[in-house]
Amino acid sequence: MKIYTFNINGIKARFETFTRWLEETKPDVVVLQEIKSVDENFPREHFEDMGYRVETHGQKGFNGVAIFSRLPLEDVVRGLPGDDEDLQSRWIEATVIGDKGAVRLAGLYLPNGNPAPGPKYDYKLAWMARMETHARSLLALEMPVIMAGDYNVIPQREDAAKPDAWTEDALFLPRTREAFRRILNLGFADAFRLRVQGPGHYSFWDYQAVAWERNNGIRIDHLLLSPQAQDLLIEVGIQREERGREKPSDHVPAWVELDL
Repeated sequence: MKIYTFNINGIKARFETFTRWLEETKPDVVVLQEIKSVDENFPREHFEDMGYRVETHGQKGFNGVAIFSRLPLEDVVRGLPGDDEDLQSRWIEATVIGDKGAVRLAGLYLPNGNPAPGPKYDYKLAWMARMETHARSLLALEMPVIMAGDYNVIPQREDAAKPDAWTEDALFLPRTREAFRRILNLGFADAFRLRVQGPGHYSFWDYQAVAWERNNGIRIDHLLLSPQAQDLLIEVGIQREERGREKPSDHVPAWVELDL
């Protein structure tokens, strides 16, 4: 089973780009972030005709997450538990049924948090605390679990081409990285770092300042695996070449392959 995460940066703006990517890549499952569409306006029939079950948790103009799957989905849940007043669409999860077993998959779009300090950063940290609490409950399922998405977290200096440029940014502040490590310390692992070490591996390049051409990127799109999922890990990757295609998102897909 090959599972991707992809911040598409607007399904309407990237409709043809994403359609081409699906046709070429043929993922078993992909979680999307920043679909920037309410559920009723999402072009689901187009993608259903391509063989995907489509589950969305949308929001007008910004945010929004989705799961596309060629495989059966069960127990779809929308919204991160812990705050009934949080109206931002940033979390969706479901159980994916593979040939050899099932995996609980969460697709997430973690808040950016800038400017920091400030209310947006407070929201980011509170959201990460809720995620940590929910991650504990997912581990209690004692089954393979993946939490995949745009984390808006640069975990280590090697995950940025120019780490010193990010020291005051909400993506790289010490409290952000500490909150990320607390989730890892529960027993989750950063799938990419289980297989690939060292600098130079990025999943986001800004549209400004010729960041792509200069490879001035950061790695903020992560797939965290529970111990049971780690045992099934076959391979990982980042589709770096997608950033150089026509009308790209500023993110590229990252993926894991599991023996499921």
